[in-house]
Amino acid sequence: MPPSNVSAALAGSKLGVLSIVFFTVAAGAPATIVGGVSANGFAVAGTPGLPLGHLAMALVVGAFAIGYVTMSRHVDNAGAFYAYIAKGLGGATGTGAGAVAVVSYLMILAGLLGGFGVGAADFAERLTGVAVAWWWFSAAAILLVAALGVQRIDVNGRVLALLLLAEVTVLVVFDVAFVAAPAPGGVGFGALNPAVLLTGSAGSILLIAFTGFIGFANLTVLAQQARDPRTVIRAASLSLLIISALFAASTWAITEAAGPGGVVAAADRHSTRLLFVLAAERLPVALVDLGNALYLTSLFAAALAFHHVCARYLFALGREGIGAAWWARTSTRTAAPVAGSLVATGAASVAVLVTGMLGLDPAVHLFFWGATTGALGVLLLVLLTSVAVVGYFRRVGGHGHGAWPTTIAPTAASVLLAVVLVLAVSSYGTTLGVGPGHALGWVVPSGLAVVFTLGLVWGVVLKHARPQVYARIGLGARATVVRIGPEELVGR
Repeated sequence: MPPSNVSAALAGSKLGVLSIVFFTVAAGAPATIVGGVSANGFAVAGTPGLPLGHLAMALVVGAFAIGYVTMSRHVDNAGAFYAYIAKGLGGATGTGAGAVAVVSYLMILAGLLGGFGVGAADFAERLTGVAVAWWWFSAAAILLVAALGVQRIDVNGRVLALLLLAEVTVLVVFDVAFVAAPAPGGVGFGALNPAVLLTGSAGSILLIAFTGFIGFANLTVLAQQARDPRTVIRAASLSLLIISALFAASTWAITEAAGPGGVVAAADRHSTRLLFVLAAERLPVALVDLGNALYLTSLFAAALAFHHVCARYLFALGREGIGAAWWARTSTRTAAPVAGSLVATGAASVAVLVTGMLGLDPAVHLFFWGATTGALGVLLLVLLTSVAVVGYFRRVGGHGHGAWPTTIAPTAASVLLAVVLVLAVSSYGTTLGVGPGHALGWVVPSGLAVVFTLGLVWGVVLKHARPQVYARIGLGARATVVRIGPEELVGR
């Protein structure tokens, strides 16, 4: 497919409220988070407190969303976090954020494709008795995601909608079955005891819970292709309500089915099979098999959504001259960011290939480590974005917004996010399952810090060596036509 020579903008006015909600919730991968990450999370954190973690993170992300969505009216850029941070904290900080964003989202994308391969291989073997290497299934998913990644984005929205509705329906059925037939002792709310967030497991709980909210950032990544500004605001409220309710209710239902006192041991024993083991004790085999199949479609839908996010970040960086110019090329037929899509496909392919060649465990080293490391990077970006919202509105007058969405809410969110980040980093070894004091517990977070620093240094280099490029950072579609004079570089 030939790329266009005009790469200033993506296809506009294509997405309505429900399409953006589908992209956002699908990127949260409900079945994957509940059946995979949270099931492992009970064992890693050693506590039944994950439902409370989801509710706590919903409040934090909700406070963040107030300023984030308010600022979305002033940002016309497909690279959301990068653009917000550049506008609020300066171009150099923005380039550092852009580097972290690309690395984090590519890690999540690769992890999801690896997880799909593992899950599909296991499921196929249970159904047919034939063992096929996991990487063949990952390769098939990569090819299909790559094909969809260069189609019109509203077409992808319909694909995600069908997959999402099916997996959410089955999750709700599982939840009802778990609560209707709880473990001995009956239904209770011990898993929602606030004391769990005062323990040493708090950082792991909150980071694992945050993985379910990563897709929330897709709201404004796709804002440039929304039908009107109010579309994003409505989609934000609806998405946050669905995500928080679904994850909190589903993880709570699991604790009721296994028992608050037994869910940790059950998760340690069954790992990602926990959800289906509990369902098999209460529901027909056919329905459990359907749940298994939709767990795979959840992984695929999330991979497709994150593929779009990766492509659009690369598109934004290329368009503004921070990355390679050819990253900004779009398809003449669909207006999709075809170059960014190809880069995302290539990076995911390399990750799967290296994992297979080195004989690493794809479920641990690709899926879980990729997801948690990517989540940590996104958490840093969310914190910086919240601070940037305050900085932007303090510098820009006449915006027409009150103090609540521009200062009070984002400041409160910044404080809360900083606390969560400190807790997550301090307990990161536990989250990886390697225990406190292990080298990986500090090497991985330090790696993200190095990526941010390299991006920051590149921004400083651009400021002095290529001021025309530096001045375009964060401008979005206007970056291709803006003309900069020395006076416009002040404060950037």
